[in-house]
Amino acid sequence: MGGSKIMTLYRTLRYLKPIQLVYRGKQVFYQFFPVKVKWDGYRDIAGNDLFFEDSIPFTDSYNNSNSTFSFLNLSHSFSSGIDWNWLDYGRLWTYNLNYFEFLNQENCSKEDGVALIDDFLRQLPFCSIGLEPYPLSLRCVNWIRFFMRHKLKNKRYDSILFQQLDLLTHRLEYHLLGNHLLENGFALLFGAYYFANCDFYKKAKLILLPEMEEQTLADGANFELSPMYHCIMLLRMLDCYNLVKYNPSFSKELLPIFERKCSDMLGWLNTIIFDNGDIPLFNDAAFNISPNAASLFDYANRLGLSYGKKKLADSGYRKFTDGRFEVIIDVAKIGPDYQPGHAHADTFNFELHINNRPVIVDTGTSTYEVNQTRFYERSTAAHNTVVVDCANSSEVWAGHRVGRRAHVSILEETTDRLVAVHDGYASKKLKHIRSFEMKDGVYTILDDIASEAVAYLHFHPSESIKLDKEGIVGFDYYIKFIGADSIELFDSYYALEFNKKIPSVGVRVYFKNKLQTIFK
Repeated sequence: MGGSKIMTLYRTLRYLKPIQLVYRGKQVFYQFFPVKVKWDGYRDIAGNDLFFEDSIPFTDSYNNSNSTFSFLNLSHSFSSGIDWNWLDYGRLWTYNLNYFEFLNQENCSKEDGVALIDDFLRQLPFCSIGLEPYPLSLRCVNWIRFFMRHKLKNKRYDSILFQQLDLLTHRLEYHLLGNHLLENGFALLFGAYYFANCDFYKKAKLILLPEMEEQTLADGANFELSPMYHCIMLLRMLDCYNLVKYNPSFSKELLPIFERKCSDMLGWLNTIIFDNGDIPLFNDAAFNISPNAASLFDYANRLGLSYGKKKLADSGYRKFTDGRFEVIIDVAKIGPDYQPGHAHADTFNFELHINNRPVIVDTGTSTYEVNQTRFYERSTAAHNTVVVDCANSSEVWAGHRVGRRAHVSILEETTDRLVAVHDGYASKKLKHIRSFEMKDGVYTILDDIASEAVAYLHFHPSESIKLDKEGIVGFDYYIKFIGADSIELFDSYYALEFNKKIPSVGVRVYFKNKLQTIFK
């Protein structure tokens, strides 16, 4: 490994918590001395009858008529039997296959679900990907939801479900922490209620109590700062609140904390969404992965939860509205220091809606595979911010790694003005100051950096724009640049969903030292 790569690795690993390093060592140990499970053995154990208010159904991903699975906008038919380790579309697709969310899509019958579970069980000892702790966690919850919905009693299913949960207790993802560890905790909580098992409950509490406190920021945001993952985690929290509220086990001990965290997360989401209901695609985010805001609010209302709006604070996201303009701004830190895996080098990025339609958008996220597309979508140039010398403001690398990262300080904040500085270009002895102001129907950005630089704007595919001498002419707006040396259009794209890119137009604005961008 070259010296620069060693330093990048050092700048990445130095932020890890000691527990992550310990559990990474355990991961290596288990590769040589794996926990052995006798899947053909039966435990005389049965699940409880539980009440569970209808949750949000998952989108249709399984078609029984032709044995086709569709995830991430990619479909595959298993004409000669399901291969639960099939990797041709990448690991994330195979993870989705092993989540078993299709059991809880609206048109999955009890008979179809049982057939899929039986097929999986026939191959279970060889389902290496499905036995990784993350898909295992999601599958256990989805099986329990399916069993509850259909009042399905099957001792073999219950026995193997119990064994999977027991295996999970030996594979908890403390080496990753973040949403992975929370998913482990949610699965153990569902298992505790389903089997009335105190050991599962104690382990779930040990994970959930500290992690929910840390991973839900004071303003209600999930600490990984991806609006998409915020919605995913909110759905899990609502499901846990549902489970605990309507079932008497364990004295409903965790109900108050789930109620508080759900209300906080609902309030943040209610504040951060655009008026059309869309989330901003900051960091790793795409549409049609998580439930949308409207469905989450409807579910919360059915559960009797109350929520309002939150004052945006430590999430680092801000929102300005004034007449026709609606803008969401990112002056956040890169993410949790020890787990920035879903972060992009997007400091001072923003998205802008005009007359209730998206105009300036984030490029989005189309893949988690380690390739040039992933590198670009995490880069600074893929966002609506400033690039110096073709560099990234934070050192994003591989698929989910960050080395050196930009640090942000807010210099001034009022109801209609925000000024912040970041040191992401400190290696070049530069700091980038950016101010945002929304006043009297005009949105203004001022960039100040003692260097030649390029400001990027990415337009929604539906926008038709043209250049004039001073700026950009749009359908019902004008963007004026003061201090620009030159302005050029370039071919861009909008990755609104995984594996889905729509061609669009981007703009590069070359300037030196200062640039004022005025939207009227």
